[in-house]
Amino acid sequence: MLYKLVRFVFTFYLKTLYRWRIYGIENIPQQGPFIICSNHINWIDPVVVTCSFPRTIRVHFMAKAELFRNPFIAYFLRKGGAYPVNRQIADHSAIRRSFQLLKDSQVVGMFPEGTRSKLGQLQKALHGAALIASRDCVPIVAVGIEGSYRAGTPLIVRIGRPFRLKRLEYECREQKKEILEQMSIIIMDNIRSLLTTGDNVVRTD
Repeated sequence: MLYKLVRFVFTFYLKTLYRWRIYGIENIPQQGPFIICSNHINWIDPVVVTCSFPRTIRVHFMAKAELFRNPFIAYFLRKGGAYPVNRQIADHSAIRRSFQLLKDSQVVGMFPEGTRSKLGQLQKALHGAALIASRDCVPIVAVGIEGSYRAGTPLIVRIGRPFRLKRLEYECREQKKEILEQMSIIIMDNIRSLLTTGDNVVRTD
């Protein structure tokens, strides 16, 4: 009930304060499991992604562990389906949580860059999204967000067609790292293809 209320409030907020447009709704799978991978330019991006998908799809986002230190914020994050991830280490707990959600046919939301881009440019992806997606070849839905950095600007969300990575197979740690790097590039290339300026996010100021 709380989730539906919060979603309704934020949907109203986006429709009222932004010139919000969504493209590619027809590309969204009807149900999980799948992973949403999006660029990240503002704190509100998890809300933008969640509200851009149908109400029947509940997106479980990884959120930086620091946010969960505040009990009040942590309560609402957990009610919204978010779970903590320590970005400073390979957080095996967050990875296991992601695997379990996908096993339960849920939808996991991730920002492969690991943090917001202050300059609006795509950054190099961390390996987490590729690692999680490649274990069971779960579909990935790339999302490109433009304009979320300031209310009143055109807010454009483009949703790409689902794609899959090959199953992760390797013989040594170095090979694993190289393969994950290549997979991460594929993910970011799919996101980049949804942004009108390639590496840059549209700014109209």
